[in-house]
Amino acid sequence: MQVDFTFLDSLILLVYLIIVLSLGFYYSSKKEQSYEDYFLAGRKMGWITIGLSIFATNISSEHFIGLAGAGAARGLAVGQFELMAVFILIILGWIIAPIYIKSGVTTTPEFLEKRFDPSLRKPFAVISIIIYIFTKISVSLFAGGLLFYKMFGINIYTSAIMIVLFTGLYSVLGGATAVMKTHIFQAVILIVGALLLTIFGLKAVGGFAGLKAKLPPDFFNMFKSASDPDYPWTGVIFGAPILAFWYWITDQYFIQKILSAKSINDARMGSLFAALLKVTPIFILVLPGLIAAALFQDVKGDEAYTSLLAANILPLGIKGIVLSGLLAAIMSSLASVFNTVAVLFTNDFYKVNNPNASDRELVLVGRLATTCIVILAILCVPLVKLINSQVYLYLQSLQGYISPPITAVFLWGFILKKVNAKAAIGTLIIGEGIGLLRLFLEMIYGTNVSGMGLVSVLVNINFLHFSIFLFLVSTFIILVLSYAPRGEKKSKVSSIQYLVPNSFSELAVSFSNSRSNGYFRVNIVISAFILLVIIGLWSLWF
Repeated sequence: MQVDFTFLDSLILLVYLIIVLSLGFYYSSKKEQSYEDYFLAGRKMGWITIGLSIFATNISSEHFIGLAGAGAARGLAVGQFELMAVFILIILGWIIAPIYIKSGVTTTPEFLEKRFDPSLRKPFAVISIIIYIFTKISVSLFAGGLLFYKMFGINIYTSAIMIVLFTGLYSVLGGATAVMKTHIFQAVILIVGALLLTIFGLKAVGGFAGLKAKLPPDFFNMFKSASDPDYPWTGVIFGAPILAFWYWITDQYFIQKILSAKSINDARMGSLFAALLKVTPIFILVLPGLIAAALFQDVKGDEAYTSLLAANILPLGIKGIVLSGLLAAIMSSLASVFNTVAVLFTNDFYKVNNPNASDRELVLVGRLATTCIVILAILCVPLVKLINSQVYLYLQSLQGYISPPITAVFLWGFILKKVNAKAAIGTLIIGEGIGLLRLFLEMIYGTNVSGMGLVSVLVNINFLHFSIFLFLVSTFIILVLSYAPRGEKKSKVSSIQYLVPNSFSELAVSFSNSRSNGYFRVNIVISAFILLVIIGLWSLWF
């Protein structure tokens, strides 16, 4: 199933690479970079750049393969993960972004230190870096390598190494500025490429009418039964937001973009712009999976996207644009990972141990850290063999085991000043222990756990339902430990005084003055429009 790639397609792909590298090197060589320039783009980014950068950072090869594959297997229901992200991005823009920006931090581990105490900073940074290796770098390389192998017969390891090296070139030199500026171009290319494949795919299948005629009606239901093994509606409505909160609100991967904003309004509008863009994957990534299932009766899961590319449905040159979009998705996400790991190491380890280090020294350390993570990414390429072929569900289920305790710590830390460091640490230790136990049992026993009592229940429960259970347990732990009598010893007072109640109070004042604040009114209109679109999709495909 190799793709017939013409000279024009190859030329378009080459032009894409030249433009990306040129943009990266241009923004790398503009001036000598300060610490904030290298890691937070000088805190000068506008809302359009932030929104496109968040979207380009999020959409990677596992979305192309995984969303299309899940769509081919089960229909539109997988798109619910994208819609849940929309709600959380709206919350990020309106409520959480001002908290992060006013805290003056550079990373989320640093925020934990200011909110609680130093004991959480380094462990959370370590956990974040490990998670990036297994849920971002490895999965992106696996999905990208798989696509290139099936389309061109290129060895999966060779293609993965080539992608890492190309992306690492401008990531090491330019830092956050080069990464975010290239994201503008890459976001546009990946949207255009994916949209073109969807348009020509629909044409080949006979439009929406032809698509519905060739697929079971269940493929067009976004809400499955509560007993569905993959997408139970109870898990989607109550469990998926827990994963999304961890992913979008606690992860340095995205918060770094918010902290790069030149103002709170730019951070808010950028988050809302990203929320609007997050509606599109249902149409440009999930829908192609349904088209592939309609066109090719024997298509299997992760083969859906490559099957469409290999089919003769794209005119001359369009395949080059589509593949450029796919490559843009992989490179933009990897570039963000490299820069994020570098800032975590530099800010939360090196700078803590060397508080008097100069900006030049910190930037040098950041470049060295980026180089190291690029090398590590190459060394991790063999790990792709361990990844389940149902790549998107693998990613979501793994996140379901590790995210609930982190969500609980940040959520209640944002809301209640009474929540303290000991409660946060206890919650992370116990909660992550339960999550890792579930992962360990699943790896050992798989689904062969019938008759094993509690082990059977723990392993067989849907990962979304498990996320709900683990979040409730984590919430119970953190609240009990925070409000339990502590004797005479006082807990450390948080140095962050601006939390969710303050954010709501400020919004109330802004709302009362909205007639004189045009940006505020625009943000309200955008948020309302996004919510209406989601309600419309739900009513159409209930």
